[in-house]
Amino acid sequence: MRVALTGHLRCATRAEADRVRAGLDAHLRLTRAEPGCLHFDVTPTYDPLVWQVAELFTDRAAFAAHRARAAASDWARLTAEIARDYRITENS
Repeated sequence: MRVALTGHLRCATRAEADRVRAGLDAHLRLTRAEPGCLHFDVTPTYDPLVWQVAELFTDRAAFAAHRARAAASDWARLTAEIARDYRITENS
């Protein structure tokens, strides 16, 4: 079963948005290189404080490995207090 995450990263301040921009390129590069990552995009929206997030992994194990790596990353430190509005689904 593939695992998909969709939703938004919602910054409360411009300082938070600056932190997203500072860490995003490395986060994208590292995630896209992970085994089992089929698709990973974090794209700006019309609102400069909001990014759309779309992820797709081959299975639960790949998604779990991504979450573990990301939780221990600079990205996690930079964006720890930023609100996330995500939905996780599984499909074949």
